[in-house]
Amino acid sequence: MSMDTTMLGKASNFIEEAVEEDLRNGVYTEVHTRFPPEPNGYMHIGHAKAVYVDATVAKKYGGLFNLRFDDTNPAKEDLEFAEAIKNDIHWLGFDWNGGLFYGSDYSQQIFNCAVTLIQKGLAYVDDLNADEMREYRGTLTQPGKDSPSRNRSVEENMDLFLRMKAGEFQDGERTLRAKIDMASPNINLRDPVLYRIRHTPHYRTGNAWCIYPMYDFAHPIQDALEGITHSLCSMEYEDHRPLYNWVIEAVGFAHKPRQIEFARLNLEGAVMSKRYLKQLVDTHVVAGWDDPRLPTISGLRRRGFTPGAIRDFLDRVGVAKANSLVEYSLLEHCIREDLKLSVPRRMAILDPLELIITNYPEGHCEPVSMDNNAENPDLGSRMMSFSGKLYIEREDFAPVPPPKYKRLSPDKEVRLMGAYIIKCTGYDTDDAGRVTRVYCEYDPESHSGAVSRKIKGGAIQWVDQTTCLDATVNLYDHLITPGEGDMMERINPDSLIVVTGAKVEAALAVAQPLDSFQFMRTGYFTTDLDSREDALIFNRVVGLKDGWAKINK
Repeated sequence: MSMDTTMLGKASNFIEEAVEEDLRNGVYTEVHTRFPPEPNGYMHIGHAKAVYVDATVAKKYGGLFNLRFDDTNPAKEDLEFAEAIKNDIHWLGFDWNGGLFYGSDYSQQIFNCAVTLIQKGLAYVDDLNADEMREYRGTLTQPGKDSPSRNRSVEENMDLFLRMKAGEFQDGERTLRAKIDMASPNINLRDPVLYRIRHTPHYRTGNAWCIYPMYDFAHPIQDALEGITHSLCSMEYEDHRPLYNWVIEAVGFAHKPRQIEFARLNLEGAVMSKRYLKQLVDTHVVAGWDDPRLPTISGLRRRGFTPGAIRDFLDRVGVAKANSLVEYSLLEHCIREDLKLSVPRRMAILDPLELIITNYPEGHCEPVSMDNNAENPDLGSRMMSFSGKLYIEREDFAPVPPPKYKRLSPDKEVRLMGAYIIKCTGYDTDDAGRVTRVYCEYDPESHSGAVSRKIKGGAIQWVDQTTCLDATVNLYDHLITPGEGDMMERINPDSLIVVTGAKVEAALAVAQPLDSFQFMRTGYFTTDLDSREDALIFNRVVGLKDGWAKINK
């Protein structure tokens, strides 16, 4: 693809400034980025930021974007994870126009690069085990010391490396290490391991290999082979950049990618470690990788977050070098902004209380026209049935109202949304004093839109007992409570509250999985993947109150 020269001088962050500098100076004539996930778990929103940065930089300058699976650790990787990552990237609205690649497809080429380093005297086979290697490595203030194997001849190293490849040695018995500088102030340059032995079948290559390259060795080689110009990665790889550059130079690649680091996304109240996410899944704390309490893309999708809201969130977060903690309320603000005009509004009663209109004609039922979204007339309207037997939210009635209470209470009036004004005339309670039924009278002349009579009470939602449907509603909160210490000891017991016996209007009978709605005065909800017409399930995406917008006006 040709470079979009019109975009030069329009950099919006330090990465784009570096890219434009390279293009102006002729270091590269095009932009080519990549996203290299390891398929050992599902993508979370932190990975989505990396995809967003890589893909948008390439698109802005008319370049290419690759998806490459870093699958060189057979003990952890699985085809399920690779397929899930591909699906999530497409769902987010991105595509790998530069191609789809797998690190395992480069096995022979990476092996050949290792041979090149051995022949140049820049790599050796080491007999130290992991504990001994740590002992020889030194500390941040003390230099390391040479391994007894460091001065082996090229011939001996080649013989041992080929025998490693042939499977003669056990896991951990030998490694291939770079010969750089055991006294380097950068510990990553103290003869890092390039290859280790793994007698484990690979999900794509089977038993073809029993030695596998380390990420710090494979990654720069793969970048160079694919013609990547800018290798964008998170800040923890900043100290690895000298090793990245050393591999490119030592192997002798003519094409030299440039590594640039940016801050990873840390989301308040969310588990952002794939290792911890896997622990939560494996120990069945959550129902799976797509549990709506997880910040995985699959979990966010099932909860009801949209690609547009996530992209808006990532755009607002921006690109920086310093790590920071992003408020979860910003993500919630983005989904509210995305849904408020685009989804229909429906009546749903989560904690139903029976309401009887005593002066309404017995057995009569009438249609009531309701806007699907009062803020977006293009969504049209629907008909709801209205009768003398309804359900209202329990919190919308108070036998003894608190100060400034504007909902239903004895001798007080409220409006039933889109219908009539009613006045409470009495109520029943059970033996424990809990209200079981409310009695009201309605004003037949007060139908919504027919008169302008004003009342002090507010408007409350309702559903008709004769046509409403039963539903299960899942209410989600943060999975992990704030604090220090073991994550597994901070599981929020109220992270999922399952509400059974909710009553929803009949129009929701046709709701399909992942359809979204605003439940009036309650929040935004999405139809769960397991929902059926005869067993409706809705997941709360977010409540209606937008704390982030209020604070950040």
